[in-house]
Amino acid sequence: MIVLDDKDFSDKSVKSFTVRELSHQDINDFVCKWHYSQSINGVNISHVFGLFCDEYLIGAMIFGAPAMHNAWKKYVDNPDKITELRRLCCVDNTPRNTESFFIGQCLRWLKKNSNFEVVVSYADEFHNHQGTIYKASNFKYLGKTAKGKVIDYNGVMYHDKTIRTYYVNKHGIKNLKPFAQKIKTALELGEAFYVNTPGKHIYVYNLK
Repeated sequence: MIVLDDKDFSDKSVKSFTVRELSHQDINDFVCKWHYSQSINGVNISHVFGLFCDEYLIGAMIFGAPAMHNAWKKYVDNPDKITELRRLCCVDNTPRNTESFFIGQCLRWLKKNSNFEVVVSYADEFHNHQGTIYKASNFKYLGKTAKGKVIDYNGVMYHDKTIRTYYVNKHGIKNLKPFAQKIKTALELGEAFYVNTPGKHIYVYNLK
């Protein structure tokens, strides 16, 4: 697997691209470079896919538990039946329809190999995303979420629940995860701050 800094794939056919299951370690640096969030911190990951042109990694997609607490209740009767498309990014110089091809391949894999019934994703208007790629991939548009806020830390935006992520140690004591504590401390010191955001566009795809 070759991770790129810059290469032009715009003259390639999307039909020549392949999709593979990967681990989050495989795509961490790629997502940090090519996704606007620049991070996978706080993402509860279930499945990771890479898009390849030969041995070049040109795209990454992450599915995991919905970020919004209890959001699953709107769509299914069991949280194990829903997954959220948490990250999607590709290198800049790819042909038209690359992302919709990538999404389509991943949805087909999930339909065949998982027990998920619903995929939900959000287009973040704060980052000028309207969800055009989801419309092209036959997701159903369900309106917008309520307005929210994110945490700006060193120019990177983090979900406000980042500072509420915990782990239980060997003694059964609940502690903030180290990164959550780092962000919380930065807020207290004025090194990070909250930014109000508009609602996100909601898109849903039924796998069953």
